[in-house]
Amino acid sequence: MKKFDETVNKQPGNHLKQPALLLLFMWLLLPAYAQINSDTLYLSLPQALEIAIQQSSTVRSARHTFLAQHWNFRYYRANYLPSVTLASSSYINNVINKITQGDGTSLFLGQSQFGSDLVLNINQNIALTGGTLFLKSSTDYLREVENKTNMFSTIPISIGYTQSLFGHNSLKWDRLIEPLRYTEAKKSYAETLELVRAQACSSFFDLASAQGDVEIARSNFANADTLYRMAQGRYKLGTITENEMLQLEIRRLSEEANMMDSRIAYDEELNNFRSFLALPQGVAVLLLLPDSVPQFSVPLGDALDYAMKNSPDPLYYERMRREARSNLSQAKASRGLKADIYLQFGLSQTGNTLGTSYSHPMTQKYASISLSLPILDWGRGSGKVRVARSQLELAEIQAEQGMEDFSRNIQKVVSQFNMQYRKVHIARLTKERAEQRHTVAMRLYIMGQSTLLDLNNAIAECNTARRSYINSLNTYWRLFYTLRSITGYDFLNMCEITQQLPL
Repeated sequence: MKKFDETVNKQPGNHLKQPALLLLFMWLLLPAYAQINSDTLYLSLPQALEIAIQQSSTVRSARHTFLAQHWNFRYYRANYLPSVTLASSSYINNVINKITQGDGTSLFLGQSQFGSDLVLNINQNIALTGGTLFLKSSTDYLREVENKTNMFSTIPISIGYTQSLFGHNSLKWDRLIEPLRYTEAKKSYAETLELVRAQACSSFFDLASAQGDVEIARSNFANADTLYRMAQGRYKLGTITENEMLQLEIRRLSEEANMMDSRIAYDEELNNFRSFLALPQGVAVLLLLPDSVPQFSVPLGDALDYAMKNSPDPLYYERMRREARSNLSQAKASRGLKADIYLQFGLSQTGNTLGTSYSHPMTQKYASISLSLPILDWGRGSGKVRVARSQLELAEIQAEQGMEDFSRNIQKVVSQFNMQYRKVHIARLTKERAEQRHTVAMRLYIMGQSTLLDLNNAIAECNTARRSYINSLNTYWRLFYTLRSITGYDFLNMCEITQQLPL
């Protein structure tokens, strides 16, 4: 452990050469960092993204959300498979009941009975019709305790069918909706992982910006302190005015305050970064900024094609349409004539012993149809239909508008990304030139060939250029992973993104 810590602190350059090896050791040894506050964890952008995917609370929440949808899909599929149920119930009846005799008179007689039954049911839902086909076998046992007589009633086999003739066929609509919902959940999970990477980029560069601000503030304070001390000597010699001396003193005090403010802002961003990546609070983090960004452009047509194929948004809007149509079908079925049929055919027999109850079984047939027609419902049925039809029209409008916004958003992201490489290049050149100008302005001021105003302008330009460069890197990588989340495609490596589902 000690040897590895020394490597981490003394040789940060090795991490860039062997990121995979670093990440492996980091995961093995990360819990130990919480115990030693002096340790420093060097992180590059790819390593931070990998930690975010493994430990971020957003990813864990997305994983559980997908698992819940996975088991809901398993439940949906089970509705189309045969179900087998074995049921049994027993009772003891020892009461006095009013019993009607054969001549019409009634007597209060005591009854002492013990009963039990065993029923085996096999059910199969029929998606085409919405009905249920069943197969049943049962045995009933009754013992009169006082008479010590036993009776058995058996149904060796019975087959039947039940269905609502004009009702809503939920099995048919579920077949149109649930697979779509499950595919949408898989794509949403993959999209969430890429969005977490985009959020991790923002968190990474926010901390990098705060880290840079601390360095800038320290450098500015050191320069301001040096100039102030030099100015004290010049002021005694009379080579600078009192006004300029006071300006330098004010600038030194301001830079000291800026240094403290930057440290406070850095600590806040560091806590946010630790929280997002689920790092222990005792870990000191030093970020290693990427030296460059890859240069490539994304064809808009390809981005739209991959987005239509891999994004969950088109599936979401199609599912919304189908659910609205299902609700309309259910509203129409509930307002008019309702008819339910029940058909059953089987064999049955009774006997004083279990064996005789299965001998020479007799056939049994049963059929029924029930009708229900609302005569006066004060418009409730038609009102439900109108509401459902209005919701369907609204769903169609929202889906159409949503897909238009979806396409426009892809166009905007692609356009911004294709220009961002040039912006990063410009920001880097601007930063380099601003640093050079700051160095020249400092030298000229010390030599007495430049004014304090010019020096302050050079310092402000240098600070702004440094921050702009980090912001441009942030925008580039955030757009890159946002584009990956929308399209499900890696345009850098020219391959589709495959995610391991947490099953």
